[in-house]
Amino acid sequence: MPEVPTLFSLCIKEIAMTVLDGYENTQDILELPSDLLDCIVMSLPPLALQNIHELSVDGCGKSGTASNGINDGRKRGRYGDFNTAWKLLFKKRWPENIKKIQPINCVATQYVSGMCSLVNQSVDWQQLYWEKHLQSCLDDAAEIALLPAFDGCIGELRISDSIVNAIGHSGNIAGDCLKLSYHCNKFGLYARCLKLQNVLCVAEICELLRGSKLQVLVFRRIISSTQVNGLCMLLNQHWETLVSLEFIYCQLPLNTMNQICNSICKEGSRIHGIQHLCVRSSTIFDCKSSSMPPGLLSFLSSGRSLVSLHFCETKMQPKFATIIFDTLLQSSSGIVTLEISDSNIAGWLSKVDRKSTDFSSLLGSDLSLTSLSVLSLRGNNLHKEDAEDLNHILVHMPNLRSLDLSDNPITDDGIRNLIPYFIRALEKAHPLSDIKIENCNLSGMGVAELLRNLPTLKEPLKTLSLADNDLGRLVHFCSSTIGKILGQLWCTST
Repeated sequence: MPEVPTLFSLCIKEIAMTVLDGYENTQDILELPSDLLDCIVMSLPPLALQNIHELSVDGCGKSGTASNGINDGRKRGRYGDFNTAWKLLFKKRWPENIKKIQPINCVATQYVSGMCSLVNQSVDWQQLYWEKHLQSCLDDAAEIALLPAFDGCIGELRISDSIVNAIGHSGNIAGDCLKLSYHCNKFGLYARCLKLQNVLCVAEICELLRGSKLQVLVFRRIISSTQVNGLCMLLNQHWETLVSLEFIYCQLPLNTMNQICNSICKEGSRIHGIQHLCVRSSTIFDCKSSSMPPGLLSFLSSGRSLVSLHFCETKMQPKFATIIFDTLLQSSSGIVTLEISDSNIAGWLSKVDRKSTDFSSLLGSDLSLTSLSVLSLRGNNLHKEDAEDLNHILVHMPNLRSLDLSDNPITDDGIRNLIPYFIRALEKAHPLSDIKIENCNLSGMGVAELLRNLPTLKEPLKTLSLADNDLGRLVHFCSSTIGKILGQLWCTST
């Protein structure tokens, strides 16, 4: 038997419909007693709440004083806790995402993918709600645009009824409310972080997102010149606010990479404000070319704000890894995180300038890599010779706290080559705290030698991961050593 609606729920439904229909005296709702208004605010569907919220903000002026002279704090107290209402709506619609939201003011001050300093501010749930809603609309539209039969304007794409109904539209929905353009125009100003499929990267997207202040953009499967042109137009439109870019499953040859890098620079200069660049499972390095895209080199050398750089599964060759390292080393970048992983760059370190081998002399150096804290060289087919070279190169990273060399066949000989570095790095005032050497073809003998040579630690290692190494029968050989220093480090191993 269907649940009988309460009188209150019927009233809320009527109020919502009245607000959505453009009731001229909506202001009267805001004059209700605060306890009743709070109940109404907590029960309204998203679109009706949006209209009420906009009206309340309009009546409170930017200066913090209501238009009728009433103190802003008292006035807002009567309007109820809108932010709590938005949080409840977000949780109801996307319960699986509620725990992922951090109490910070968006991504302009944080590391995007898990990628800078955090600013402790309350979460703007209204902004997050409509940003997430707009992302749902874009994803829904992309599914239609991907169909071979589609040949039209993306702004005219029809949004599914389930998405439109989720924000409170019901009954006879006006045609414009079903179009992607409606949702972009109405809620685009709340978008800070968006993920765009290749079919949406056309010139029209710039007009649809003109009101946005985009800080983070993630692009997927960019292949054609048309998509690249649309992407670059969007970057050029938002270069002042963008702080993070990610490319996944893209084909970005030399000319394309140059075009992209030029699009994010301040007009008339090479300076940009990008803090995070991530390229995953994408082709950006031409194996037939002997030189790097000049646009990318300029991007790296002029990135005063660059904090993290990720090249994962990009088919990078040793010569390009060398160029990237040298460019960062000579630039004034304050890069904190560097990842070059899942490529074949064996031998790259032997070509890098390593004249400076005095570990302590770099502590006060102006070299950019003195700020490097996290280095991942995972899955690059590095061997024992590379480990020996790495022992010398790491002096350019005096403040390194995390080192990941997993999935490289460096063997026991490679670990022996790195022992001098580990000793120095663990004796510093700010020592290395995370070491990952998983699946490196290590034996129990090699691990035991490493552990025996580790100095007495001032503070425990956060991580020493030896997983997926075949320690075999020799595991007992190092167990006593592990036991002796168990109070000094945490160790995970097979």
